[in-house]
This record gives sequence, C-alpha cells and structure tokens, in this order.
Amino acid sequence: MLSEVGVEGQQKLKKARVLVIGCGGLGCPILQYLAAAGIGELGIIDDDTVALSNLQRQILFKESHVGMPKVEAAQEVLNALNSSIKIQIYSERLSVANAPNLFKKYDVIVEGSDSFSTKYLANDAAVLTGKPLVFGSIFKFEGQVSVFNYKNGPTYRCLYPEPVAEADMPTCSEVGVLGILPGIIGMFQANEVVKIILDLGNILSGKLLIYNSLEASQMLLPFNKNESIEISELIELDLSCSIHSANEMDYRDFKKNKNTYTLIDIRSKPERETSNIGGLHIPLDQLLKKPHQIAEFDAVVFYCASGKRSARVVNQLQDLFSEQKRYSLKGGIAEALKVED
Repeated sequence: MLSEVGVEGQQKLKKARVLVIGCGGLGCPILQYLAAAGIGELGIIDDDTVALSNLQRQILFKESHVGMPKVEAAQEVLNALNSSIKIQIYSERLSVANAPNLFKKYDVIVEGSDSFSTKYLANDAAVLTGKPLVFGSIFKFEGQVSVFNYKNGPTYRCLYPEPVAEADMPTCSEVGVLGILPGIIGMFQANEVVKIILDLGNILSGKLLIYNSLEASQMLLPFNKNESIEISELIELDLSCSIHSANEMDYRDFKKNKNTYTLIDIRSKPERETSNIGGLHIPLDQLLKKPHQIAEFDAVVFYCASGKRSARVVNQLQDLFSEQKRYSLKGGIAEALKVED
C-alpha cells in the first residue's frame, strides 16, 4: 500500500537474497523482520547452540530450543512465520575458507556477531565480493549501526582501522546487555536492508548511528572513506593473543590437584549468585585495585565466564609476586559446568 514500494517493491524483496551472520541478539530480530517482509532467500550462518541465558534477548527462541543449533531453531520458527521464503542454514563459523563463496550467493550481507575477528572478516569479504554490509554492534545500553561498502563507500576499516584483542573487549555474556537493546539495533539493521533493496531513503553509508537506550537519544556521526586502505586478500585474524599468552589450566587438571591451588572467582556478584564452582570471590575491579590481597597464596587459579577476563588478570599480574603461580581456568565456568554435567 505504500506508494514508494507498491507491487514492484514487494517483487524486489521477493527476489532479494540476504545473508545474516550470527543468530544471536541482533540476528534474531533481523531475521524475524526480514522473513516477515518477504525477503525471498535468507541465509543464516552461526555455529552456536541455544542456551537458556540467551532467551532474554534472542527472541526467536523458546525454552524448547535450548541445546539445539541456533540455525536449525531459527529455520523452524521462520518457516512457521513465512513458508513462502527460502531459508539456507550454515551451522558453522564464518571463515576465510567459506566467506568468499558464501557472500557471492547473496545481495546484501548483515553482520550481527559479537566477535571482532568476524566483523573484520565480514568487512573484508564484502569489499572483495562487492557486497554492501549492514553493521550492528551493542554494549550494555548503547548500540551502533552503519552500512559499509555501499556502492564502494566507506568500510568498517575506515571507521576502525585496527582491531583490538578479543580479550580486551568483554562480551554481552560477561558484562550484560539490556535485552531490548539488540531488538532495537536489529530493527535498525533490518530497516537498512529493506532500504538498500528498495533503493529508498538515505542509506547509513558514511554515517554511524549511535543509540543510547537509557537516554532514548541518537547521534549520527559522519565519516569518510579512507582511500589509503587497500584490501587485496582475506586474512584470518587472531585477536585472542592475550588469551593464549596466559597460563591456562583445564578444569579436569584442577580437580585432580585442587588442594594445591586457591580458586578465585573474579566475576561480578550477580554472576556469582547465578552459578559458581566455589572458591574465593574477588570481583575483577577489586582485584586489580588491591592485587596484594592474594599475595599470601602460593598457586592461584582464576575463573570467569569464558576464560577471557581470567586470562587478562594472569597477564596483568605477571610482574607481581614472582614466586606465585597463576593460572586462568580454560574456558571458564562454562567448560567447568560441562565437565560436572
């Protein structure tokens, strides 16, 4: 009924092919609105499974989907929403090996992962295959949206030239996120996809939209293309170097010799109350302010949600207490609970 869209516009949507990277907090609302809009073919790539803690923000899933591959659960729900569209699922992680051929199959790429290495890989693959990339990112109460490589416009690297280590940037699972926020940002992304396909309005190319959910405020920041940045090939970025450089200990090895080590939980109080595997509780910020409170221990094993924060602590304290042995629990409490199960 919109005069700017009409039957011709709906046919454009029906012929369009869109690939969504990540089926999490951003991917779920993106997929739901694109399926409802009648996008002819949706591709979904994600290698994760549904967890109970996902449900406050990943609105496609239900408790019955817990433990199921996210792409399969999403396909089931989206087929029930719109049986006339085609849904291709890829239960794998985006990589240098699969990105080029995958991107060539689709008209628009939407990036909704929580991994910086994936974001840079998606950007570079979009540039090399000539595809527009709709970007979204969230942190606690704030989100960002932009469109990269639209008609050879600015790219992600024009905005953020150099990546940072994954360990230095906590995930939503570690710091929390207002569950509604990814829905808002995901809808912004879906809106840009539809605008690109219909060639309507002003595309967020060369513009970064920043939305603050606590203030209900928006900022639109312009940025230019950096002509000096050239992308000639895909490179598998390893942004986890700070994790690998830390001394790690497998939970099974810890259990065999647990009397030898002092176990310290560095997560927040809410995380601790949700689940824990024992040990002392010294939140990360308190530990870094007063590290000498652990000087009396001969050997320490730190743990957090995934192993990122604990690895960072081991590295940051490496020049203190030279005789003390410090380890990061590999995989964090997530891996430990799997062993206990």
